[in-house]
Amino acid sequence: MAKKETFEEKLNRLESIVESLEAGDVELEAALKQFEEGVKVYRDCLKWLDKADQTIAKINEDGQKEPFDTDED
Repeated sequence: MAKKETFEEKLNRLESIVESLEAGDVELEAALKQFEEGVKVYRDCLKWLDKADQTIAKINEDGQKEPFDTDED
């Protein structure tokens, strides 16, 4: 059975695809396949982020999303 990729692994794969496409060294057919894979990986990452957002909302007592605040007063 194949190991399920983590969010970080998927994000790294997406970054690799973007870098390859930006370099412009790939032939059109290969670039289209990479782009297609990139879209799939991007959607997978969005699903992970949505699930994380839902988890955070459940953790909050009142179920309200609170803005992320980096200021420590």
